[in-house]
Amino acid sequence: MTSLQQLTADIHRLIPLMGSMGIEIVEADGGTAAARIPAAPNVNHFGSMYAGSLFTVAEVLGGVLSYAGLAAEGAVPLVKSVTIDFLRPATTSVLARASLDDDELKDTLARYAEHGKADFELVAEVTDEAGTVVARTRGLYQLRRF
Repeated sequence: MTSLQQLTADIHRLIPLMGSMGIEIVEADGGTAAARIPAAPNVNHFGSMYAGSLFTVAEVLGGVLSYAGLAAEGAVPLVKSVTIDFLRPATTSVLARASLDDDELKDTLARYAEHGKADFELVAEVTDEAGTVVARTRGLYQLRRF
């Protein structure tokens, strides 16, 4: 398994904007993925975290899972759709976390093996440093043979 520091560096290399935003992968184990993003440089003109930054830290988790519980030869993660509910302003760094249970992982990998692609749904919660949920996303992703 790739170290979290290496995974973070890989994502920054593949998507340089995520490096500029300061996104750090803090968990990628089995069916769980988590990423943190600092408040600075992601603060908007109101002094809270920019909506696009909150979205990005949650959206990346579908890709992170392809390194953990959904790792399959030749597979790439694609995002098909994501919705977000902004619940509270965030003025601190935030943590986005999402997980799939073992049955969902096995089912997705089996469908991928059979068809060369498999959709999966991922719900992420984004919390501030006090543990308050500031946003929630629901994403439809696809693991696809490339």
